Order: sequence, then structure tokens, then C-alpha cells
Amino acid sequence: MQNKRVVAYASRQLKIHERNYPTHDLELAVVVFALKIWRHYLYGARFSVFSDHMSLRYLFDQKELNMRRRRWMEFLKDYDFQLMYHSGKANVAADALSRKSIHMSSMMMKELELVEEFIDLNLCVELAQDHISCGMITITNEFLMQVGLE
Repeated sequence: MQNKRVVAYASRQLKIHERNYPTHDLELAVVVFALKIWRHYLYGARFSVFSDHMSLRYLFDQKELNMRRRRWMEFLKDYDFQLMYHSGKANVAADALSRKSIHMSSMMMKELELVEEFIDLNLCVELAQDHISCGMITITNEFLMQVGLE
């Protein structure tokens, strides 16, 4: 953040072995990941890291760490930063980003319902990866008589 505005976002999928990490380690892994990809901007500068995981604030006070955390702590010592807690409920921007996929999946469900309705109406529906084509409405004489055009 710069002047209380987000400058950039970064993300990646968890590696297979990272899926088994406890939440505390995942939160720390995120900090390490961010510092690695933005190191050319952050190294040598004073900055703040915001996390919604309260226990990260006490990480530097822990006496016994496993090997992974020790390695990460050695990496973190190279940077001049302050770890600050930011409540998850107050982090509206992150929530909006994480909910985008939920919104997209609900859109896809509505799209599927619409396709089913088209099929029920005997419309020709062609599904492709990037689009849906539908068409070929046949108007019969019975319909024209009901409407009063014939």
C-alpha cells in the first residue's frame, strides 16, 4: 500500500506439499512469497506488512521454531518491516477479490439454467468453450393463426 492505496496484487496456487501446512505457516509463507517477488522494491526500505492472522505478530518472540520457520525467519531478518494486524472483517478489498470466483460460479449456474430453458423451448443450442450459440426458431402455421397473422 502506498498512501493507503494498493499498488499491486500477487497470487499463486499452493504447491502440493504446502497444502498440508498449518494456517500459521501458510500465513507466514504468504509474507515470504510477497517479499521475494517484491524484493527489488522492498529491500533496504522501511515498510509495513498487514496480516489478518494475529499470531504472526508474536512470531519473533517464539523461542522454539521448526526448521521451516527458522529458514523463513532468517530470510525475514534481511528486511526492515513492521508486522501489523489488520482485522479480516475490515479487509473489504481482499474479500472482494476472493469472492470473485463465487460470483463467477453463480453466473455460470444461471447461464446453465438459461441454456436448459432454451432447450425446453426447442431452440438449437450450441455450447462452445468461449461462447454459446442459439437460434433456429421455427414458426408454424398454428402459431401464426394464434397470433392472427394468417
